[in-house]
Amino acid sequence: MKSETNAKSSYRNLIYTALIIAAVATALAFPNLFTQVGDFQLKRLIVPLLQIIMLGMGTTMAIKDFEGVIKQPRAVFVGVTCHFIIMPLLGYTLANSFSFPPEIAAGVVLIGCSPSGLASNVMCFIAKANVPLSITVTTISTLLAPFVMPALMKLLAGQFIEISFWKMMLEIMQIVILPVIVGLILNRIFHKSAVFINRVMPLVSMAGIVLIVAIITAAGRDSLLTVGWTLALCVLIHNLTGFFLGYWSARVFGMDEQSCRTVAIEVGLQNGGLASGIAVQLGKVATVGLAPALFGPIMNTTGSLLATYWSQRPPKEVAVGTTSTPQTAA
Repeated sequence: MKSETNAKSSYRNLIYTALIIAAVATALAFPNLFTQVGDFQLKRLIVPLLQIIMLGMGTTMAIKDFEGVIKQPRAVFVGVTCHFIIMPLLGYTLANSFSFPPEIAAGVVLIGCSPSGLASNVMCFIAKANVPLSITVTTISTLLAPFVMPALMKLLAGQFIEISFWKMMLEIMQIVILPVIVGLILNRIFHKSAVFINRVMPLVSMAGIVLIVAIITAAGRDSLLTVGWTLALCVLIHNLTGFFLGYWSARVFGMDEQSCRTVAIEVGLQNGGLASGIAVQLGKVATVGLAPALFGPIMNTTGSLLATYWSQRPPKEVAVGTTSTPQTAA
């Protein structure tokens, strides 16, 4: 039964990655399909779509998701801290190493400052990692995003573009915190429908992210054709180095193999959708939004490969409660 669920998760993630790659290719070939319909600019859909996605995350959450903080506070602290130190500093270093225009460089920093990616729970499940720890780190990093992201962006991306801490904080709260709270309330009220909600919302989230990536790719097509391959290389280095440093940082702190795998995945995967939403709010989706748009398909491809590799190599030691089924799947 467990292997069947594992296979389904892996297959669904493969389809998701393929859809994102197809969306990027289609948007590059036919940008007009994703720029506007009549007089309506499709980029205006990005923030509402993100709010729906975060609402979906909220509907799959419950108070028990925070039990990980109590059961393994050290592991949660290491996971969240590594995520918000390693990826932002890597983004800053890479942005200064490549000769990108300022706004595109700011996008590299932005994706680095984002919270953990929502696909990480499924990746950890496939990789036979510590799923409860993954769920907790994803949740905590997401809830911290309104406060940590603006501070990191002000510190690290201020040299590239103007950053308003308070404005960005309010925007992230509107995109993340409010929808998540509403989702939690709906989950509480309609608890009996939780099974249906947990099946439908991941599919809605996947569709929403695919559409967001297509819209951003179409909007930034000209810039992408200019710096595309270089930016893709930069994003790939960012992602893979995040996996590597996340894993070995956890090793340094003496964590078990399953938890090390979890920290690696939690560090290497970013919430590209939220970064895209911030780019929209900044009015720079065609430039600042490019790195987040590329990070999505790249991280899902590399993350799937890494998770599949680890799935074939079960860890010798087994952490307590690591066989839970992931609750966030997009």
